[in-house]
Amino acid sequence: MPIQAEGVPRKVADPFDFGGGHIEPDRAVDPGLVYDIDPKEYTRFFNCTLGPFDDCDSYMGQLYQLNLPSIAVPDLKDSVTVWRTVTNVGAAEATYTAAVEAPAGVEVSLEPSTLTFSGGGSRSAAFKVTFRAMQRVQGGYTFGSLTWLDGSAHSVRIPVAVRTVIQDNVSDTC
Repeated sequence: MPIQAEGVPRKVADPFDFGGGHIEPDRAVDPGLVYDIDPKEYTRFFNCTLGPFDDCDSYMGQLYQLNLPSIAVPDLKDSVTVWRTVTNVGAAEATYTAAVEAPAGVEVSLEPSTLTFSGGGSRSAAFKVTFRAMQRVQGGYTFGSLTWLDGSAHSVRIPVAVRTVIQDNVSDTC
């Protein structure tokens, strides 16, 4: 049977209920890539969600850009582009290729789809992910993932959650 979420009403669990993955301690010691973020970004995010502060208007429009190891787009009308940066903490020379599992009803494009790190080059690489609504519905969240693979030991997966909308301010009903 499918995993059931706790709470009322009962429903089949989704990634919001059971999380983004499993912990494997041996692999955690050598993750390959990490999504590094400056703690000041968390502070700014927290402060701007509490109320209007200086520069929050422009910042709140960029919340998709918080360099988290996940991507959530709660209001996809047409298209949204999200940027992420990964830092190579593995071998100095490495090449990672992306594998994308698109959420249902959403087209996902990624640039670049390959990240190459060289011994003398930068240890960080930025990439952009563009989400385009293929179904014009006021829907619930659909889920997918983005995985960076180096062809050997590393598989760096982040969950993706997208909710398509037709118009703003339509409440969800149970």
